Amino acid sequence: MVPRYARPEMSALWEPEAKFRIWFEIEAHATQKLGEMGVVPASAGKALWDWWATNPKIDVEAIDAIEAVTKHDVIAFLTWVAEQVGDEARFMHQGMTSSDVLDTTLAVQLARATDILVADLDALCAAIKIRAEEHKYTPTIGRSHGIHAEPVTFGLKLAQAYAEFDRCRTRLAAAREEIATCAVSGAVGTFANIDPEVEAYVAEKLGLTPEPVSTQVIPRDRHAMYFSTLAVIAGSIERLAVEVRHLQRTEVLEAEEYFSPGQKGSSAMPHKRNPILTENLTGQARMIRAYALPALENVALWHERDISHSSVERFIGPDATITLDFALARLTGVVEKLLVYPERMQSNLDAMGGLVHSQRVLLALTQAGVSREDAYRLVQRNAMKVWESNGALSLLELLKGDDEVTAALSNAQLEEKFDLEYHFKHVDTVFARVFG
Repeated sequence: MVPRYARPEMSALWEPEAKFRIWFEIEAHATQKLGEMGVVPASAGKALWDWWATNPKIDVEAIDAIEAVTKHDVIAFLTWVAEQVGDEARFMHQGMTSSDVLDTTLAVQLARATDILVADLDALCAAIKIRAEEHKYTPTIGRSHGIHAEPVTFGLKLAQAYAEFDRCRTRLAAAREEIATCAVSGAVGTFANIDPEVEAYVAEKLGLTPEPVSTQVIPRDRHAMYFSTLAVIAGSIERLAVEVRHLQRTEVLEAEEYFSPGQKGSSAMPHKRNPILTENLTGQARMIRAYALPALENVALWHERDISHSSVERFIGPDATITLDFALARLTGVVEKLLVYPERMQSNLDAMGGLVHSQRVLLALTQAGVSREDAYRLVQRNAMKVWESNGALSLLELLKGDDEVTAALSNAQLEEKFDLEYHFKHVDTVFARVFG
């Protein structure tokens, strides 16, 4: 985790003290239930919760010092708690194994992290919706292969982004449900030394569901799906970020990131206003996507368990969620403050002498009785003259001067095919689909 790209609420979930607090809750809930079942004295759970009620500070350094000797993190934690609570602490961890604590804790952390990410997506979608409505009918050029294609509106571009991130939210909610499972099933997952009722109790208390069948670990296909979902969201972030970067290019300059008073774009060139935020988002998206691959490789563990996944998840759990949280918040800020230049959009629309209307002329010729092959040839031969003039010539005027074209279409019919508003007649329909 890089502090430069981290926000406090998400980072706090992954602090050692936060982790140890979840560990304690798991152990205390399990001991409480075992006491209710008569497996251990009821006083054991009470002793743990009484100590906890004093809201003690978790001494991370002391636990780390014990681990330096034991070389086992869970044993180090249990030893430290026993030192604080006293004799009753010997009933902690009855019939449990370390993975019961570690895997359930990771589930809690990922579920809580996901709640933050869902809120982030809600904020992003809200920001995109506002800007989409603002520019619902702002004409701009649609591009395919980076080349002028046909007119769209800037609002439609943003509506597409909204729909994509709305799908991301749906996937993330499903990923949260899948990842939020609890395993308290003991060594190799047979419940030989702990009753399944304990697992159900701990799951209920922590807002999880019991894992239907664990080995000694929660199956890692769940985690693979979770981190893959984060990777897809990162791809969507990059898609919108790259769009902004392209629109900010000097030759395009239809939109650009907000440039604040006193901001500097280059150490050498005072005139520069660079798309640094969206470039940064592209880089962060690359990192988030990179975490999906090791999660996929974690699925194939040996037999009932090994710990090859453990070191991986100590990296990717915090890093993926913290980075995605930061990226979503940053993108929301970019959208909210995005500078949009409708006049430049119109200028770019007009820059190529009406080429953007070529398809309407092609279709009109076919409807007037010209074969599609001939219609394409007639429109293309005039369009290429405009292209080669870099827009200095007018496609409409060239078509009016082409006898083969005017034999099929009158000047008035041709002029009608160059109406920009024609392209926006279904904008309301698309917006209704996207925003309801």
